Amino acid sequence: MQLTAGLLIFAASCTAFGQSFEVASIKPAAPPTDGRLMVRMGGDAGRVSYVNVSLTNIIMNAFKVKEHQISGPNWLNTERFDVSAKLPAGAARDQVPAMLQNLLTERFKLTLHREPKVLPAYALVLAKSGLKLQPAEVVENAAPGQPGGPGMKMMMGPRGRHLAGRITLQQLADSLSNWLDRPVVNMTDTKGVYDVDLEWSGDEGPRSILGMRGPGGGPEGGPRPEIHDESADAPSIFTALQEKLGLKLDSTKAPVDILIIDHVEKVPTEN
Repeated sequence: MQLTAGLLIFAASCTAFGQSFEVASIKPAAPPTDGRLMVRMGGDAGRVSYVNVSLTNIIMNAFKVKEHQISGPNWLNTERFDVSAKLPAGAARDQVPAMLQNLLTERFKLTLHREPKVLPAYALVLAKSGLKLQPAEVVENAAPGQPGGPGMKMMMGPRGRHLAGRITLQQLADSLSNWLDRPVVNMTDTKGVYDVDLEWSGDEGPRSILGMRGPGGGPEGGPRPEIHDESADAPSIFTALQEKLGLKLDSTKAPVDILIIDHVEKVPTEN
């Protein structure tokens, strides 16, 4: 068992071997001045630009996991950083997660291992009323977030949540996983892209301040949150899903790979 754990830690540290940013800057984020927390994760073809992100946000993008799959110190969600990194010439965007893994290893001395666990979850299923969503008119080859293209915007305020866009039900489940107290597993077996416009009270509490754009979020599937003040009279997520979308959440259990953080430094090494 000790040998297996050691191999997993070694593998996590070396997954991104040979794939690093050309140059990367990590700085503590400026504290919010208006009481709102705005997180941005984006960039262009040759650069990654993250603003006010937690280490949890970076780990999620680096290892392609959800927040509930990360087990580590509480400050992973509270310490905030600005990250600017340049990709090497000729590097592809799908190499960014491996580069982020290297960045976490080099600058935060991150080591981790994986453990499978069966956790409480929600199953996203069709309600008895049947699906109430309309297929979206998606323009072929349109970029995410552009007119006719796939995309999703998720906003939060002190009294509610609002999710809208052209998305699949798998993307809906993935997004809800970031906002509810347990993962959401899509069990609808329903394909296609749909126009979704959903508001709920947010009483369940978000797992993290994450809003999503693009078919899998922002660049590299990353989040792009916004602040939005919803009505205090909005229904619960369970009621909203059934009445507006013809979907429901059933309690279940699901096997999940958990990233166990063995070591991570609170202050990154100097740029």
